[in-house]
Amino acid sequence: MMALLNEEDANAVRDRLARLTHPVKLVFFTQETECLSCRETRDLLHELTNLSEQLDLDVYDFVHDADAVEKYAIDKIPAIAVVGDTDTNIRFFGVPAGYEFISLLQAIEMVGNHQNGLSDDTLARLAGITSPVHLQVFVTPTCPYCPSAVVTAHRLALANSHIRADMVEAAEFPHLVQRYHVQGVPRVVINDNRHFEGALPEQLFVEQVVDAVRTTASHT
Repeated sequence: MMALLNEEDANAVRDRLARLTHPVKLVFFTQETECLSCRETRDLLHELTNLSEQLDLDVYDFVHDADAVEKYAIDKIPAIAVVGDTDTNIRFFGVPAGYEFISLLQAIEMVGNHQNGLSDDTLARLAGITSPVHLQVFVTPTCPYCPSAVVTAHRLALANSHIRADMVEAAEFPHLVQRYHVQGVPRVVINDNRHFEGALPEQLFVEQVVDAVRTTASHT
């Protein structure tokens, strides 16, 4: 099998992962007859976890491992849950290739170093969220602006256990692209009923999330 990471990239990733202070588990969901992106994702994760003793990889079958599927709320594959001391609600759906490999590395670093990187103001605003929030960030591997939106969403999930944040590779899930009217990326969908496009700065991103939660609460 040809390596997906060349030697130079592998060495750079190894150096980054050497700074992890806590173990990180990548929980991967595939199926017995793997789709092309499932196989590519699994191969990438094997290469990645071989670069650090702090990384571990668990592989589950989407069809047969029902308990794990339910535990991590997986509804499509390929899927990756990034887990630290507890589940972080950080998810990747679709192969994290191209620019999205950056998002995966940053998620691992955030979880492995127990650092969400958010401002005190953002943390204070997130503390008011006490009901479930689901963020879906639609991306493509060739979009240079998408990792910023994905990483911000993942930071929010790491900071507040009520928030789940998914990277969704648009080309692999056309039914979701149609459902959420994705015409450009990054497109962030909040709780199925609010969306915005573009890699917003942290403050504006959080304002969208908080306002969506407030609007939902006012209608219940």
